[in-house]
Amino acid sequence: MHYILEELKLIRKGKVREVYEAGKDILFVASDRISAFDVIMAQPVADKGKILTAISEYWFHETKSIIDNHFISSNINDLPSEITEKHSDMLAGRSMLVKKAEPLPIEFVVRGYLAGSGWKEYKLSKSVCGISLPDGLLEYSKLPEPIFTPATKAETGHDENISYKQASEILGEETASYLRTISIKLYNFAHQRLYEKGIILADTKFEFGKDDKGNLILIDEALTPDSSRFWLMSDYVPGKPQMNFDKQILRDYLESIPWNKQYPPPNLPEKILRGTLEKYAYAYELITGNKWQID
Repeated sequence: MHYILEELKLIRKGKVREVYEAGKDILFVASDRISAFDVIMAQPVADKGKILTAISEYWFHETKSIIDNHFISSNINDLPSEITEKHSDMLAGRSMLVKKAEPLPIEFVVRGYLAGSGWKEYKLSKSVCGISLPDGLLEYSKLPEPIFTPATKAETGHDENISYKQASEILGEETASYLRTISIKLYNFAHQRLYEKGIILADTKFEFGKDDKGNLILIDEALTPDSSRFWLMSDYVPGKPQMNFDKQILRDYLESIPWNKQYPPPNLPEKILRGTLEKYAYAYELITGNKWQID
């Protein structure tokens, strides 16, 4: 499912989102496409794009006191008239008008718990991205304090973890140091907010860019199930699998069937699509306190 707007210039088409030039601003359109193992599935997860848009908007409002961001509006009436006249039903709820910004070439990852690629590296070296950690940690253990573990951006395939020194060489020491501090502040703010709601924010990634005045701002999405690892606090036990709020249901299903993780993707049963949607909706409800109606 692609949202093609002939009236606007297409800047980028990602795995799950189209980005358009909209006058002096940018229009993000979040689709319901879903990927796993770097393959976009043939079937969409209904409303996924709307849920991710709503979660990002929530966090953009909540974190403005820490750093400004690119969000302008998600109100369909604020979009360019040449597209609302024709595409308002298609865009409603899944589009965001944002400021133009020049993206920085790395992702700003903050980890508060040991999971994913961090756990794999820790088992080999007792460190993550060059940061030494104590002996004896289990998978999913809480770290003594959150750590900043930047990564390069990959157009295809997986991002690559890099050290803070490498990030400084790419960005300059002043920018790297400032955004490391901001990233950890954002993580700590969100972790505390979510902890009070029964969610553990294990790790997350942020993206930053420079606006037309040269100011560093938060861009892309923020603290969604696609950019973060959320766990249910009531089920949390270090060393044991966690209750995730992402597409783990989909990944588990794909691991259980004979598929080589290459195109073409397999057809997905309705119960897998529905179960994945319910996870995203549940995350939205716990994060924002609002109910998401599933048709």
